Amino acid sequence: MKLAKVIGQVISTIKHSGLENDKLLLVDYLDSDGKTRNMPGVAADIIGAGTGEWVLLVEGSNARRVLANTDAPLDMAIVGIVDEVVIQDDVIYDKRES
Repeated sequence: MKLAKVIGQVISTIKHSGLENDKLLLVDYLDSDGKTRNMPGVAADIIGAGTGEWVLLVEGSNARRVLANTDAPLDMAIVGIVDEVVIQDDVIYDKRES
């Protein structure tokens, strides 16, 4: 899994039938200081994440497993919304404070 921040939405009215019911979000990977890495990607969101939230991502074949339709052409999916990140006793992210 990887940490990322939701930075926007991707609207696609015409897409593969395996992705018809999924919201697509624009995410950017985070470094160990919680800064975006300027490496955006598009992830399927089945849990209801919103812009500005930190999320957990899975990639590759694991991403397809989160969808009911395993034939969907998917290589990135959001599988969790982060509440807090602590590195060596330092809280670098707390959802309640954002």
